[in-house]
Amino acid sequence: MSNNFGKIFKLTTFGESHGIAIGGVIDGFPPNIDIDIDFIHSELNKRKPGNSKITSNRKETDNILFLSGIYNNKSLGSPIAFITYNDDAQSADYEQLKYVFRPGHADFTYQKKYNIRDYRGGGRASARETFSRVVAGAFAKILLKKLNITVNAYVSKIGSIIPNINYSELNLSKTYDFDSRFPDEKINNLFTNEILKHKLNGDSVGGNITCVIKNAPIGLGEPVFNKLSASLSNAILSINACKGFEIGQGFNASNLLGSQNNDQLSFENNKINFLSNNSGGVLGGISTGQHIYFNAAFKPTPTIAKSQKTVDLKNNNITLQAKGRHDPSVVPRAVIVVEAMAAIVLADFILLKNSYNF
Repeated sequence: MSNNFGKIFKLTTFGESHGIAIGGVIDGFPPNIDIDIDFIHSELNKRKPGNSKITSNRKETDNILFLSGIYNNKSLGSPIAFITYNDDAQSADYEQLKYVFRPGHADFTYQKKYNIRDYRGGGRASARETFSRVVAGAFAKILLKKLNITVNAYVSKIGSIIPNINYSELNLSKTYDFDSRFPDEKINNLFTNEILKHKLNGDSVGGNITCVIKNAPIGLGEPVFNKLSASLSNAILSINACKGFEIGQGFNASNLLGSQNNDQLSFENNKINFLSNNSGGVLGGISTGQHIYFNAAFKPTPTIAKSQKTVDLKNNNITLQAKGRHDPSVVPRAVIVVEAMAAIVLADFILLKNSYNF
């Protein structure tokens, strides 16, 4: 079922949304690295539901239990195994879905592929699985911090609302001060009100997340099948509800002329500089040393209160009005997951480069 990600920095995740526990195993993490447990918890708190009026009111403590790989808050170089128990799983909410395919969900494809599924909360296909990604992302960030590499994401679009603000104009350290995960009070209010409007109508709304990676060294990635941009795309598109990925100018590059899209170069102060960054910090699959930035598009939450047509396991046409606790928009809570997956990719490529002694 492809529950593994990475080449050297490897993550394996396990567990279902309403099972006893979920967790993961990180392999390939260097030994003798100081592990800031409080930092890992702070990263998890950014993902947790129930933190605002625009998220699901499911209450998970997300208390993490490390089973191996850490001693006296230092990594041992052995696999780092961890779990958290699901302590607010209200499985009764999903009894109506036991024999029904929810529109927009993986219920149909999962059932047809495996001939069995855990219908409670989406089981393995639930965004609850991203807990393990955020933990691994926190470990990756601990490595990246040693090289002064930062990974910051924020919500850059909700529905049809697209602020005309470049990431360079924002203080990305303030992103998590706002419920909508946009680091500006005025735009945060616009985004929040847009989400609440659709929530009150029993509907949901999607949006975009922009991620910015600063201080990545030149030379990460390969020119053909192991491109840095392709690996980032693979990582981000593996996140629940993510439907699109673009790096740099992305799809807009097809609207430009070569003279407009090319990042021209100059040599000043004993250094080669780029006069623009339309490439998003990656040329030929290899990092340029500039800021790496990309956008990820997320669809609206599929489970909504509105009536929808669907089919049950006996091929009966039915009308479904779903119950349960669901985010009216997955986008704000996905910000930390995007950061986590991007950090894992960067850490993996740095370890592949094999020129850094942590």
